[in-house]
Amino acid sequence: MAVVVADPYSTGGRLPILLSERGFDVIALWTAEARDLEDHVGEATRVWIEKTGYKGVVREGTMSIEEMAKALKAAAGKESIKAVLCGGESGVNVVDALAEHMHLPGNGVAPWTGGRRDKGVQQDALRATGIRAVRGVSGTTWSGAVEEFCKTEEMPIVVKPVESAGSDGVKLCATLEEAEDHFHRLMNSQRALGAHGAAEFLKGSEYVVDHVWKYDKRPRNGSQFVYFGMYPVNPVSAIAQSLIQYTRCAITALKITNGATHTEVMMTSEGPCLVEVNCRVHGLSGQWLPLASALTGSYNQCTAYVDSALDPEAWEKIPPIPPYPFAGSGCVVEFVSYCEGTVAARPGYEAIRALRSFCSLDEVVKVGDRITKTIDLFTQPGNCILIHADEEARASLVLAKDVAAIRALEESNGMFDIEGGNPPPLDKRELSAIHDRGSKRISEGDRHPAMLMGDTTEMEVLMAQVNHYIDELEHAQKKHSYLAVALAATACAAVVAGRFASTRRG
Repeated sequence: MAVVVADPYSTGGRLPILLSERGFDVIALWTAEARDLEDHVGEATRVWIEKTGYKGVVREGTMSIEEMAKALKAAAGKESIKAVLCGGESGVNVVDALAEHMHLPGNGVAPWTGGRRDKGVQQDALRATGIRAVRGVSGTTWSGAVEEFCKTEEMPIVVKPVESAGSDGVKLCATLEEAEDHFHRLMNSQRALGAHGAAEFLKGSEYVVDHVWKYDKRPRNGSQFVYFGMYPVNPVSAIAQSLIQYTRCAITALKITNGATHTEVMMTSEGPCLVEVNCRVHGLSGQWLPLASALTGSYNQCTAYVDSALDPEAWEKIPPIPPYPFAGSGCVVEFVSYCEGTVAARPGYEAIRALRSFCSLDEVVKVGDRITKTIDLFTQPGNCILIHADEEARASLVLAKDVAAIRALEESNGMFDIEGGNPPPLDKRELSAIHDRGSKRISEGDRHPAMLMGDTTEMEVLMAQVNHYIDELEHAQKKHSYLAVALAATACAAVVAGRFASTRRG
């Protein structure tokens, strides 16, 4: 039996590995939009391609859906095609159409012009069913609806492509002139053939719902939306339950009944509001998969996606929400560069490997590469996964120390050695300014301790507190007193959280 994976790049490149392990042959379908992304796969996928490889590869080119279906059946030979799965964002609309044409499980062709990927379509679909949606408008020209919206909406506003990945092309504009300038920049860029939109700026904390993770985005290097990391959220908490229910309503409004989704939701003072639904697995080249499996004890989004399509019995055993408490603690840390130049060495990578909670590292930057200041996902110099399989409160403190160490490396410009010499560390005034700006955009309510410790404002004081309470935890454990451990952990959380609250208000 064979399975088609459309655009198996990034995390989608992990799907063929899982399918192969379960005895399926895999056919890769590369859409015309993804023609430059075939090499955008992780090391595990590269090894799999060399050792096992695809049964066949079909490229869309100028083929119609009917022609693609014939080409896929020819590639499968005598085997039947059991499913068409979506690996990357660019494959969403093609997968919908192919599955419908080949009478396979799917979501069907979307009834809206532009398909489910169109951010404007998504917001309109939610609005039509009475669900909270972003105020916004899209178009291919500035004059008319886009200009009128920008004139009447409260500033700042967000201007971005209607089809984008991560923070690609997204800008927070403080004035009408800035919004018009960025709109024209997008129209004159490689995205000139697509529509672009303007939308209200949602104030709050941004979450991504695969399981439930929390984004850590902050202003840096002139950009308002730089990713710092992602942190798992307690799935039985009030915030998580609200996000889960809202997301289920959103994907129902979009008539999504099969497959994976990666939904970004802003938790505002008025409740959850959709940023966008991506109808595929979470990206980041699947670096987070071991973390998700470790926290749930067995499964992750990719294994669940394959189960849903090909193993109904296994799918039925997956709980509606992940089990909690988690089997440990962990997070995804995105690296941020404050320097530019040609990389002569990577001492920061080696330092990160030595961290107590280190799990894996995505080495995006090689010696000889030119590095730039981080302004979006595409200028990030890598990421790492941190996991600590200890009692949760203690594990969180270990993570906090390790995240703080990574941020200190970045802000000292010590992550990489630059040819001609490294720039000096960020000075205290600059650090204070960026942390103040960041604190205005990130609510503190249920922030993970590791997330809090990602800031280096008053780092020496905070690290002294953490070390002190780790010592107390160790002392309590020596007494074999569960109660003492619990009390020490509670005291630590209260003092560290209180300290950050007072620092940020100041």
